[in-house]
Amino acid sequence: MNHWFSTAYNIIAMLRKDEPDFYVIGTNEFPYAGYQVHCDEFYTEPVLDEAAYVRFALDFCKEHAIDVFMPRRRLMAISRHKPEFEALGVKVLIDDYDKVELLNCKTRAYEAFADAGLNVPDYEVVTNAEGFQAAYERLSQKFEKICFKFERDEGGKSYRLIDNVKKGYAALFKKQTTRMSYEDAVAALQEVDHFSPMIVMPYLPDEEISADCLNTANGLIILPRYKGHTRVERIAYDPDILELCERFHRICPLETPYNIQFKYLDGVPYFLEVNTRMSGGIQMACLASGVNIPNIAVNRLLGIEKPWTIDRREKKITHVETPLIIPEDN
Repeated sequence: MNHWFSTAYNIIAMLRKDEPDFYVIGTNEFPYAGYQVHCDEFYTEPVLDEAAYVRFALDFCKEHAIDVFMPRRRLMAISRHKPEFEALGVKVLIDDYDKVELLNCKTRAYEAFADAGLNVPDYEVVTNAEGFQAAYERLSQKFEKICFKFERDEGGKSYRLIDNVKKGYAALFKKQTTRMSYEDAVAALQEVDHFSPMIVMPYLPDEEISADCLNTANGLIILPRYKGHTRVERIAYDPDILELCERFHRICPLETPYNIQFKYLDGVPYFLEVNTRMSGGIQMACLASGVNIPNIAVNRLLGIEKPWTIDRREKKITHVETPLIIPEDN
């Protein structure tokens, strides 16, 4: 496992739960990554550009006789070079590059979704401040709130909600890191002549659903997690969401774990994005459903189809932080 989110701690625990003899090697640029406490071996990665990183990963897999590579860092580059890993006998937990590249480009993905009859939000793609202003003007005539983020983004780092409400004392008690005024957004974008493609779209204020999915010989696993504004989330199986996931899979049949994000507006669920990896909260969906997606996925790569049954009772679930002691030799 290379430089995963902190979710790696839970993914490794789930792997070991049903397969305690798995031998896990972790790598990360950060020498104190918490998930190393679950690893049999852990190594600090060098800081490299994309091409050099792929070469490092190939050499590492060869040197350490890796059977299964679960990448998160440089996901698209690893997917592009997947045949080279397979030539070494390494199974890679990522789909083929044509699908990964499409889904990681949000505008191309939206175009494909819309062509297939799937609901996507109204949106515009802009590359300069003037385009942003025009898009904001058009969309704000139809929608109450507008947001934006760069087309290629991970973890929503560039996401901002346009908030023009005058700030006062009450704002001191609200998280402001994802909010900025229209004037501040324009001023920031005017600092450069052109920027990477950015998506401007309406803010969808209603419920958000994160559905972890995995195709298997016994059918498509779909675990929808309904996210609110607290740590308490809901695992439920709304037929509309299940049907949308099934429709997506018929259009784009991925073979490794993926995550679909939806959001509602006026009772209508819209596709937000499809992540070609497991979600940051997959451990909660797996615990509530009784389905161990990481373990099933790795075994599928090894040619083993493990049985599964979803506990479809609706459940509320939360998570707590756990203190860890990092091994001294790191």
